[in-house]
Amino acid sequence: MKALVIGGTGLISTGIIKHLHARGADITVFNRAQRPSNLPGDVKTIVGDRNDFPALKKQFAGQTFDVVIDMITFRKEQAESAVETFAGRCQQFIFCSTVCTYGVKTPGKVLVDETWPQEPISDYGKNKLVCEKIFLEAHAKKSFAVTILRPSSTYGPGGRVIDNLEYAPVAWDRIVNGQPVLCSGDGMGLWVSTHRDDVGKLFAYAAMNPKTYGQAYNATRDETLTWRNFYHQAAALGTTAKLVFMPAGWIIKHDANRFGLLQEITQYHGAYDAGKAKRDVPEFKCEMGFEQGAGETFADIRRRNAWKASQNDAVYELMISKALAAGVEPVAV
Repeated sequence: MKALVIGGTGLISTGIIKHLHARGADITVFNRAQRPSNLPGDVKTIVGDRNDFPALKKQFAGQTFDVVIDMITFRKEQAESAVETFAGRCQQFIFCSTVCTYGVKTPGKVLVDETWPQEPISDYGKNKLVCEKIFLEAHAKKSFAVTILRPSSTYGPGGRVIDNLEYAPVAWDRIVNGQPVLCSGDGMGLWVSTHRDDVGKLFAYAAMNPKTYGQAYNATRDETLTWRNFYHQAAALGTTAKLVFMPAGWIIKHDANRFGLLQEITQYHGAYDAGKAKRDVPEFKCEMGFEQGAGETFADIRRRNAWKASQNDAVYELMISKALAAGVEPVAV
C-alpha cells in the first residue's frame, strides 16, 4: 500500500504512521518540515506548503498513491485544492474531520452516532462540514473514494490533556499542588477522550478498506466519562482532585477568549457512538485506558518542559477565591 499523509507529524498523525508502518505500507508525508518528528527511518518526506495551491498541484502532478490521508485541511479552499490535486491520482482519500460538525444538541440516547444532524456552532466545525461536503461531492463524481473520520478530544505524548475549561490548562499543576480547580455545572457532563494511537489505528486500517468508501465514522473510544470521572482518572498525577463547581456562564464571563473551549464545546455533552467504525474496521479496538494514557502524557509534557505552571495566574485564583467566598465547597473526586 502506497500511502501519503498530508501533515504527518501532528498528534493523530503520529498514531497513523505507527499503524501504517505496522501494516508494511510505503509511507510518504507532506508538510513544511517545521515541526520536530520521530518518523521511522523508511518514511519519506516531501517538503512543501499545502496552502500554495499551484505549487501543490505541480508537486504531485506525476505521482499516484493508493490512499491519501489529509490531516490539515480546515477550509473550503484547501479542500477544493486537494480535490484538484489528487483527483485521479489516488484510489481513496481519507479526510480528518471532527465531531464538532454535529453541534451541541444531544440525542435521546445521549450518544451521538453518524446519523445525527450536523449543526455545528463553532467556526471550526462549520468549516470542517463545508470540507466534508466538498469531498463527498468528489466521491460522487468518482474523483476518488472518500472516507471521513471524525475524532473528538485526542491526547497522548506530543500533545496535552485538556480539562473542562481550557486547551492548555493550569488545572493539572493546581491538582499536583493540592489546590482546588474549577469545573462547570455539577461535573456530570459526559466526555470522551481517545488516545492518539487508538485514533490513528482507525485511520490506518480504514485505508484501502472498501467498506469505508463513501462513509463517515466517529473516531472515538467507547468509554464515556463524566467530568468527575475524568478528573479522578487523571489522578495519574498522584493526588486527589478537588473540584469547585460553578456555572459555565459564570466561568466564561471572566475571560471568554481564554475559556473558549468551555464556551463552544465542553459545557455540552461530548459522548459518541463508535459502533459503526468497529463494525466496518474490525481492527479498530481502543486499547489505551484514560488513566494510563493520561499518566504517559503528563510524563511526556514534563520531559518536553511544556508543563503549565499555575502560579501567578491571577484570574484563575480570583475566580477560585470568589467561588469559595460565596460558600461553594470543593468536592474531592
